[in-house]
Amino acid sequence: MKILLTGAAGFIGFHTALKLLADGHDVIGLDSINDYYSTEYKYGRLFESGIDKTEIEYNKIVKSSKTDNYSFIKLNLEDKENLHKLFEYYKFDKVCNLAAQAGVRYSIENPYAYINSNIVGFVNIIEGCRHFEVKHLIYASSSSVYGKNTNQPFSTSQNVDHPMSLYAATKKTNELIAHTYSHLYGIQTTGLRFFTVYGPWGRPDMAMFKFADLMRQGKPIDVYNFGKMERDFTYIDDIVEGVCRIIYNNQEGNPIWNGSSPDPGSSSDPYKVYNIGNNQPVQLLYMIETLEKEFGIKAEKNLIPLQPGDVPKTFADVEDLVHDHGYKPSTSIEEGIAKFVQWYKNYNNI
Repeated sequence: MKILLTGAAGFIGFHTALKLLADGHDVIGLDSINDYYSTEYKYGRLFESGIDKTEIEYNKIVKSSKTDNYSFIKLNLEDKENLHKLFEYYKFDKVCNLAAQAGVRYSIENPYAYINSNIVGFVNIIEGCRHFEVKHLIYASSSSVYGKNTNQPFSTSQNVDHPMSLYAATKKTNELIAHTYSHLYGIQTTGLRFFTVYGPWGRPDMAMFKFADLMRQGKPIDVYNFGKMERDFTYIDDIVEGVCRIIYNNQEGNPIWNGSSPDPGSSSDPYKVYNIGNNQPVQLLYMIETLEKEFGIKAEKNLIPLQPGDVPKTFADVEDLVHDHGYKPSTSIEEGIAKFVQWYKNYNNI
């Protein structure tokens, strides 16, 4: 297939590109390479897939030096004109939209970045799918959409109308827009609610990466909710396997969907939302303890209250993913952290 993959310089996008390429698909990677975190780190990911930083210019196609079936373009999703020219030229079979302004706490400081990238950008993507006959749009949502819901594990059949951050609200908005386009234009849309992804080349602003850096520097780490935070930590390879299984299938309407008792996670239209999580929440203090063992370093912990916008616990119900795609993430936190620390040491020449 010919696949547009947005967020290709990001954590999940980079790994997804490698998997799609290994499976023999033609991939056009797109990313704005913004400075939310180190652009050099993002260029480092691209370099791993054969994209040379020195060749990258805005709205210019760059060919990979490592494989004939990968090209990259630096482009903002808000740039509707050039984005739709890309759709028109390549005639994509499928689009996997993993680009977004990420981060819960940053959304409190800089709300417009989220509206522009996550909503305006998403509309430009789905309009491209509409006008240029893309068969299937797969897009990143987030476990943060569950917001104030405390009914664990989180299921896509539950209501998600009480977000606790603007980031979560933009992701819920993506799901609503996707359903509307599935209904009006018959576009197949599949939303993916990711649960706390970690692993090699992970985001430096995420807890595990930040903790690793601070522990090595002998600096204290901030542990929110006094260490009582729980996360459904999901290893990157498990996330990518789930994403690709969904990309490789079509999305059909739910034949038993009933408007008198509507299931929020599916529809009679070709629309569906899946959780992709490890289905096994881990307390933050245990994650830190496992990091300490792998590094052989004792962390100095600064226990502080829950921060605005944060959810105390996440726990994914993945029954739909198992039923529809025969897949369930399975990497244990111990195995995943061991792989992450090994990569971290190699990356930092430790």
